[in-house]
Amino acid sequence: MNKQQFFLGMLLAALIGGVVALAGVSFLIKPQNAGTFDEKQQASFVNLLSGESFKIPDGINFVASAQLVTPAVVHVNSQVAITPRTERDPIQEFFGFPDPRRDGGQGRGGQMPVSSGSGVIISADGYIVTNNHVVEGATKIDISLDNNKRYEATVIGTDPTTDLALLKIEATGLTFVRFGDSDDTMVGEWVLAVGNPFNLNSTVTAGIISAKARNIGILRGVENNLQIESFLQTDAVVNPGNSGGALVNLAGELIGINTAIATNTGTFTGYSFAVPSTLVKKVMDDLMKHGAVQRGLLGVSINNVSPELADALNLTFPVERGVYVGGVNENSAGKEAGLKIGDIIIAIDGKTVNNVANLQELVARKRPGDKIDVEYIRDGKTSKTSATLKNFSGDTNIVKREIPKTYTFEGLQFEDVKEDAKQKLEIKGGAVIKMNSNENWKKAGARNGFIITSVISDKGRAKINNAQEMIDFLEKSKGEEIVVLGMFPDGTEYYFEVERN
Repeated sequence: MNKQQFFLGMLLAALIGGVVALAGVSFLIKPQNAGTFDEKQQASFVNLLSGESFKIPDGINFVASAQLVTPAVVHVNSQVAITPRTERDPIQEFFGFPDPRRDGGQGRGGQMPVSSGSGVIISADGYIVTNNHVVEGATKIDISLDNNKRYEATVIGTDPTTDLALLKIEATGLTFVRFGDSDDTMVGEWVLAVGNPFNLNSTVTAGIISAKARNIGILRGVENNLQIESFLQTDAVVNPGNSGGALVNLAGELIGINTAIATNTGTFTGYSFAVPSTLVKKVMDDLMKHGAVQRGLLGVSINNVSPELADALNLTFPVERGVYVGGVNENSAGKEAGLKIGDIIIAIDGKTVNNVANLQELVARKRPGDKIDVEYIRDGKTSKTSATLKNFSGDTNIVKREIPKTYTFEGLQFEDVKEDAKQKLEIKGGAVIKMNSNENWKKAGARNGFIITSVISDKGRAKINNAQEMIDFLEKSKGEEIVVLGMFPDGTEYYFEVERN
C-alpha cells in the first residue's frame, strides 16, 4: 500500500466515524416516540448525570439537618394593642353621644396590629425560644406549628439585654431542636437558617459563618446599659419574619437564634446575625427557673484595644487584640479581684478575649456568685486573678420575678397592674384583662391588655384599684348594662359597654 492509498483510507475511516457519531448523538438527543415529558427528559444528554451517579457528600448534605429542624420551628404571631390618641368625654358619650361600637370595635382602641416572627421549640413539653422584639408589648401570642396545629402561648420571661424571650404552650411530645455549642463553630462552616420570612412558613436557607463575636449596635437604650451583642454573622438569607428562628449546623443542632440583618432596604442584602446558642441556653435556663435573667457583672469600663485607642490615650499597647480596662467600679467584682485602670484583659476562663463583645458574652454566661479566671496584661507582664461576679445591686443574690396572681370570672381573667405600668401611665391602680374568652366582652370591644380603671352601672360609678375589686363589682352587677372605662398599655383612653347576662 502506497502513501496515497494510506491517507485515502484514513480519510475514509474518519468520515465514516463522524457519520456514526452524529447518528448516535442524534439518537440520544431526539426523543424516540416520547409521549410524556419524563420520556423527553430521560432522552436528554443532561440526564446522563443521574442522581445515582452524582450524590452530595454526607458532610455537606443539608437535607438531613433541614428534616430534623423544620418541624420544631414555629410561626409566632403577636397581637399588640396600638391605637390613635383622641380627646373625648366617655361620660358624655355614655349619655347619648357617639356610639363607641360604630366601628365594630376595630377602631379607637380595637385595632390589633400583628407582629410576625419565628420561634424554636427547645423541649418536648412546649418551651419555645424567640426574640424579645417579636413578642414585646403583646397582649396575645398565637403559635402555629409546622403541621398547622395552633396554640396560644404564655410568656415565661423576656430579656431585652439579649433580645431573647421564653414562651410556653400547653402541649407534649413535641419535636424540638437540641442545643449545640456555638463556641465550636468556625468561620467558613456551613449553617442553615430556618424560619418564616414574609409569612412563608418553614423556609430553609443555607450559608456559612462569616464572623463571630460581632457587635452591630442594635440594642441601644437597654435599661442600665447592660445589652450583650456578640452575634454570629452569616450570609444565610434572613428576612423580616425570620426573627426568633433557628440557625443550625449540619448536625441539626441549634447554634444561634436569628435576630437581625444588615440592610439599607429592610430586606436581606448580604449578612444576618444570630445570638449564639451558649448565651441562649443560659438565658433560657434563667427564665425557666427564675422568670428573670441572672446577670453576673465584672464591674469595669472597657474598650477594644485598637490603634485609635492607643493614639487617643497616647499609649503603646503590648498586644494588637484584647480589652482595655478604662475604669473599675467601687465594690465591684473587678475591684475585689485587683483589676486596675490600664489592664488589658486577654482571656476569661482560659478562652481568648479579642474584643469587648467577646468578653461581654463570656461574662454574661455566668450568674452572680460565679467565679471566673481573668488573664490580663499589666506593665507588659501577664497575670491571672479570680473574680466573684456580682449583680447590678452589688451583691450575689438571685433575683426572682414575681408572677402576678390572676383572677377569673365568666371566661375573663384579670390581674393587678404592675408597678412599672402604674408609674408610666400615672395611675394608682386598675385591673388588666389578661385573657378574654367571654363572647359578650369580645363583641363589646374588650381586648387583652386593656387596663380597667373604673366602671359605671345603674348604681353609679366605681373606681377599680385592683383585680379583686373588678371581680367583686361583676358579681354584684349581674343582669345590668355596665360601661367599662380605662386605657390601653400605650396610655390611650377607651371605654366599651357590656350587657351582663
